Amino acid sequence: MKILITGGSGNVATWTVPYMRERHEFRVLDVAPPRVEGVEFVEGSITDPGALRQSLDGVDAFINMVMKSPTSSADNTASIQETIDNYNVNALGLHLLLQTAHSMGITCGVHTSSFTVHRRDRAWYPAEEEMPLDNPGVYGLTKGFGERICRYFCREFGMSIVALRITGPRNRRQWVEERKVPKDTRGRLWVTDEEDLAAAYLSAIEVAKGRSSRFDAVLIAGDELGEYANLNKAKQLLGWEPRTHLKV
Repeated sequence: MKILITGGSGNVATWTVPYMRERHEFRVLDVAPPRVEGVEFVEGSITDPGALRQSLDGVDAFINMVMKSPTSSADNTASIQETIDNYNVNALGLHLLLQTAHSMGITCGVHTSSFTVHRRDRAWYPAEEEMPLDNPGVYGLTKGFGERICRYFCREFGMSIVALRITGPRNRRQWVEERKVPKDTRGRLWVTDEEDLAAAYLSAIEVAKGRSSRFDAVLIAGDELGEYANLNKAKQLLGWEPRTHLKV
């Protein structure tokens, strides 16, 4: 398939595309050039309808990886500009992407969500449908709105979208170093390796393309022992579980 990655010049795309392009062809929409060679590039913003239409022309599916730097996930502090930026990217831009994709007959895709749709002081994340979207920060709030926008387009327009609630995306070097942090360290993240992330995106796009009128949110974390999060949905729906620890 030919797949558009919005936000394809960011870290997550830079780390995952080298794994994923063994299976698919990619085009990137971003305000900056991609850092991975050999992919098509359309310069523009997810909030620009013209750039969206140009970048979606001729693709089969999309992966939305546009993310603003998060506001605090521990409290509700945010500046006016942070609020504007997060709404523009996480809500308005996403809505425009899905509306344009639908108008062009593109019905399936993957949305990059975040564990930060939830409060981050939980010791255990039991299941996607059991937890409220209750993060106090503007970033978490608007990422939650993004999931509702995805659900709306699946319900009203028959689209098929899988939202990956990722946590701690890291390249291999970072993953190795941060895995050394003791598990009882305050604020420690359950980081997810680049190769595991790529596998999650590849599985999610395959699931999304084979159905219609359905939305699923799936927890993705580098927690192979299930100490932090219940990853059963990822395993059952996507056939995914973290595997980098078996190789490194």
